Amino acid sequence: MKNIYLSILVLFFALNITAQDNSKPKIYNPDIGVNAQLEEAIGKAKAEGKNVLIQIGGNWCSWCLRFHKFVKDNPKLDSLVNKNYVYILLNIDRNHKHKEIMKKLRFPNRFGYPVFVILDGDGEYQHTQNSALLELGKSYDIKKVKEFLKNWTVQAISP
Repeated sequence: MKNIYLSILVLFFALNITAQDNSKPKIYNPDIGVNAQLEEAIGKAKAEGKNVLIQIGGNWCSWCLRFHKFVKDNPKLDSLVNKNYVYILLNIDRNHKHKEIMKKLRFPNRFGYPVFVILDGDGEYQHTQNSALLELGKSYDIKKVKEFLKNWTVQAISP
């Protein structure tokens, strides 16, 4: 009888964990090739006179999801990003299989996830931002995020 209860309990927890995973937002698209996504963003940034803001992480990363929501839910931050950047979410799997792209971006993953990389419209590296420096408690500091975003616009680095 104990085995039946134990089996039911294990099944309940397994179903609960699966249900929780499916309820998480899916902001990163694991089906897009990272090189193609990056090249498209660089081309668009060049055409629009913007920089590329790359948020590196994955749907498995709670802080990645939190940052994206933080920016989207704040009209001033969202407007700042849309006006000055081509913003992409570069999906990196947990097994770190994207060594070539990490090398190209100067190994930003050393800071953990999410991590932000700024490229100009020619694809030239400008900056890596450790997201931990933007945090405040269990969220992000609006002043620090705004300062980061303002400091790496085309106008800020090419006055």
